[in-house]
Parts: sequence; C-alpha cells; structure tokens
Amino acid sequence: MLRTIDLRATRPSTSELLALVPRAATDVSAALEPARALIEAVRAHGESALLEQAERFDRVTPPYVRVPADELAAARDGLAPEIRAAAERTIERVRAASSAQVPGARRTELGAGAVIEQRWQPVGRVGLYVPGGKAVYPSSVVMNVVPAQAAGVASIALASPPQAEFGGRVHPTIAGVAALLGITEVYAMGGAGAIGAFAYGVPALGLEPVQLVTGPGNVYVAAAKRVVHGVTGIDAEAGPTDILVIADDAADADFVAADLISQAEHDELAAAVLVTDSPAFAERVLDRLAARSAATKHGDRVHQSLTGAQSALVLVDDLEQAAAFANAFGPEHLEIQVRDADAVLARIENAGAIFIGPYSPVSLGDYAAGSNHVLPTGGQARFAAGLSAATFLRPQQVVRYDEAALREVAPVIAALSTEEDLPAHGEAVAARFDAE
Repeated sequence: MLRTIDLRATRPSTSELLALVPRAATDVSAALEPARALIEAVRAHGESALLEQAERFDRVTPPYVRVPADELAAARDGLAPEIRAAAERTIERVRAASSAQVPGARRTELGAGAVIEQRWQPVGRVGLYVPGGKAVYPSSVVMNVVPAQAAGVASIALASPPQAEFGGRVHPTIAGVAALLGITEVYAMGGAGAIGAFAYGVPALGLEPVQLVTGPGNVYVAAAKRVVHGVTGIDAEAGPTDILVIADDAADADFVAADLISQAEHDELAAAVLVTDSPAFAERVLDRLAARSAATKHGDRVHQSLTGAQSALVLVDDLEQAAAFANAFGPEHLEIQVRDADAVLARIENAGAIFIGPYSPVSLGDYAAGSNHVLPTGGQARFAAGLSAATFLRPQQVVRYDEAALREVAPVIAALSTEEDLPAHGEAVAARFDAE
C-alpha cells in the first residue's frame, strides 16, 4: 500500500534527503493567476463578486455575505449539547496553552540612562479563514480565534464558505462556535475571494481591511495568501496535511496504522509516512493499514492518500537516520513511538508539532491537547512555526536614552556613520551637543 524508500546501508546528505522526501503533486504557483483574478474581481466589484464566486465554486448564492447577529446567536444556542460541551472544553485548554505563549515585557539597562524596552504588541485586526470543503471544522474556529484573543487582538473577522446544504449560509456549527467565542463579524465567503476581501476590504459590507490573514485552505487559498502577502500579513501557505511517524519494533503496529489513516482521511493528497528501522514491524503496520483502510468511512480517500506519491514507508538503519529523514521532510505532525523517545526528540529540529509516545496521537492535537492544529505543511516546518499567540504579536523595541547616555555613545555613532558615508546620521547626534 505504501511505496518503500529503502535508505539502509546509505548515508544520504541533506540535499540528497531533500530530493528523496515524498511530496504531494501540488503547485501553488500554478494557482496564482486564477487566484489573482478572483481577488481583483473582489477589489473591483466587492459583494457582487463574492456572490458570483459563491455561485460558481460553492454552487449556492448566500442570502447575505455578512452573517446577521441574530443568526449567529441562534447558531450558538442551537449547538448540540455534546458539541457545545466539547467546544467549551477545547476552548479552555487551547486558551490556557495560548496564554502561556505571550511573552512578558523586558527591560534591559545597557548603562546609566540607557534603556531598551521590549514589548509585544498585538496586530489590531485579523481575518481568520475556516475551510468548508470535505469536512466541517469547528476545531479550526477555536484554533484560529483563541490565540488571537490571547494575544490581545481587538478586532477579529471570520470567513467560511457558504454551504449549499444550509441554503448558502455558513455551516451552523462554524457559526455557533464562532458566536460561542464572542465573534460577531462572520462572513459567508470562501476561497481566494475571501482572502482578497480580507486584504482589501469590502466597504459595502462594513468589512475593513485586516493586518493579518490566518487559517488553512485549499491550493487557491494558499495562492491567494501569496498574492496578498505584502498588502497584509499571512501565517503560512497551508496545503494538504501530513504525518510522519518514527517507530521501532516496540511500537504498537495498530496504533501507528490508525494514526496514519487519521490524517490520510483529510484529503487524497494528504501525506502519511512511516519511518522505521524494523522491516518486520513495517510489515505489521502494512497489514493493519490494509485492514483499517478497508473498514473506515472514507476508505477510498484514505487509499488514494496512502498509495499516492506523497506517502511512503521509509526503512532506515537506525533511529539517528530516522531523525535525519524527519528533519529533511519537515513534517506538519511528527509522532515518535520508540523505546527511547527523548533520545530521538533531541535530534529533531524541524516539525510543526511533536507527539511523544503511544498515547499522544495526532488526533489529540487536532482537538483537545491544548496545542494548536494550524501547522506548517509541505515541508514548511523546516523554516516556519505553527499558529500561536506569537503569530498575532509584533516585538517592538522602545529606546529610552538620556543626555549622558547619548553622549557616551556619540563617538561610536560618528565613527560608523562616517564609515558608511552617511554623515547626517552622526550630525543628528552631534547637533544635540554643538551648543557646548
């Protein structure tokens, strides 16, 4: 079911590993021009363009783009008791973890009268995108909204595609959980057009431009983020989900198979990768994958994911090589199920979120761990981090020098500004003492 990459008796370099890692055949650049056209239509025509795009892509025309307050309240009150309870428990746990991510202000004294203050300032307004394709994602509402609130963002707008099943309205569970979190600005809009609306605003809807857009989506959402980046900030160009499991023969093959399938059910392009130093254990996992994928609800989708080019069984000589492969892959989700997990963890540099041991499955992180499930995909964990309160904060340095402190460093400024042929820099300091 999984294709095999056999690295035994080899020691590939980093560049060779990067060439070997399995990837989905997605190309954000190919979607750039269609995304740009949709964004420009929204810039030019506003609400009418959003309605036209909903009809074209979501096969329904929303009765309104901005969701009325009474509909949000009704969606909140209409949440099934077990869903509301689960959402509230998840909110509580994610809020606790997100609040811990907010750094405190720091004050550094470099000398008498020479002070640098470090503060963390939240962006004023954000646009949060919650997808609505193959599944409904109330958990993504929580994962986007809560860290923004923990960071202190004052103005939060949320968009999710209109649903034909619900007459062109936002899915009621999405709307209900948004209302549960106190979000009053919700829009029935999806895809690249929604990202454009966030970036440029739609005055007729009362939608003001945002400073940052976050949230997962399809390749057109990712392309749209690339298009508007620079006009507004973005979290990442999220693509299909991925999981990489490092396991040895002490792991439970059924647990590992279940976890690989849990991510494969998201999308036909989802990546599921097992890295192990035990061929016998690999065979046991393959047997369980076959049995479980045949029995699960989205078996066809799972089968396409597991047999795709982006998924693989990787055989290695030892767990040091397993960690090296994982670092090259840069998994969104990394599970470590081995005898000495901490020894492997010490070698891991690149991962969106890391799950240690047999009772920390990725599904836990998707919902109730308290960690955030909006994570870098497609290898972006090699240079990017997952969504957190820090995503919505900007470090700012506040400089406080008195006269004596400036006088002390004036020769340093004069020397460097002269060397850089920027004499006015030094003159700006000297002007403060020229009268003497």
